[in-house]
Amino acid sequence: MTDATPPALPDRYDSPPRRPGPGPNGLYVLCAGGTGGHMVPAHCLALELMARGHRVHLVTDERGLRFPGLFAGVPVTQVDAASTGRSGWRSLPAVALAVWRGRATARALFKALRPRAVIGFGGYPSLPGLLAGQSLYLPTLIHEQNAVLGRTNRYLAPRVRAIATSFPRVRFMHSAWQRRAHFIGNPVRPDVLSARDEAFAADALRPRLLITGGSQGAAILNQVVPAALALLPAELRSQIDVVHQGREEDQPAMRAAYELAGIQVRIAAYFPDLPTEMAASHIVIARAGASTVAELAVMGRPSILVPLAIATDDHQADNAAALVAVGAAQMLRQADFTPQRLAEALTPWLTDRQELAAAASAARAAGLPEAAKRLANLVIATGLIA
Repeated sequence: MTDATPPALPDRYDSPPRRPGPGPNGLYVLCAGGTGGHMVPAHCLALELMARGHRVHLVTDERGLRFPGLFAGVPVTQVDAASTGRSGWRSLPAVALAVWRGRATARALFKALRPRAVIGFGGYPSLPGLLAGQSLYLPTLIHEQNAVLGRTNRYLAPRVRAIATSFPRVRFMHSAWQRRAHFIGNPVRPDVLSARDEAFAADALRPRLLITGGSQGAAILNQVVPAALALLPAELRSQIDVVHQGREEDQPAMRAAYELAGIQVRIAAYFPDLPTEMAASHIVIARAGASTVAELAVMGRPSILVPLAIATDDHQADNAAALVAVGAAQMLRQADFTPQRLAEALTPWLTDRQELAAAASAARAAGLPEAAKRLANLVIATGLIA
């Protein structure tokens, strides 16, 4: 395997295919599950396809059914899926049986539905559906959200007709797969696109910091960030507002630390409208999941990213590095994420607003707000290939 850069996006995926699409009776099957990082871009593609008059069917696992607000009105079929995970080879027979059962369920479904194409979004829940589609010689393609080709997508890559990537450079992309790879971007939710219109005010009298560790929070962010802000000069501490998503059990210590530092803060375990919070912020401190990185770029928000140390193949570090390379973000590895290092990273942006504005511009330039449309164009074009 080698690192590689997919070819420039062909013009035909910037606009719908010239040949007429399959019309209102065209059906596309989306295979996604497990985490929001897989489910959200699949949901965005579903919205785009349905807006064009096509039909969509979701094939997912049990976990994929747990995300409220996604795939409203879309028929769903649950299939068995499994991964060896931390169990290793000992669980391989059970995993193989689950995948085989999932493949059989999806294969029967596809025979009845006769979809134009089957699209996978990585992660082991997408495997049974893609294997079923390939067994029936249906057009199949995959979308990779991260800057590292995931293990399921690596397995499927030699067998699919197209590979859509979210980053121009993707680790583990074999050179033999290049002619089928297309730099598309990672689709983001409509509310993120709406929030994109809010201007970035680098000269705001009170810059706002948003800290988010995802829906489960991140204990290290909750511990380090308040301590780091306390190290800032008093004149800087008195001028900033903080919005911090933190776990319930961490909140008493967080509030005490912020109060001692004299910093105004709003803390919640969950923000129902995180895109609006992000759009109103000037600096975001977060993990570097694929959706987070895509949303930061689309909105044009400078960030300090702390990749999850145990992420598979260290993919979050690659995601963060893509924004760092264009001047849109700073990255602090978890081992280096100390109050002192974070305070040092924040100080230039809080004291030099031109530098902060430049980072915001760099982030926005890296964003791909048309990713869902481009992915839909690629999907339709692939489905038109008999």
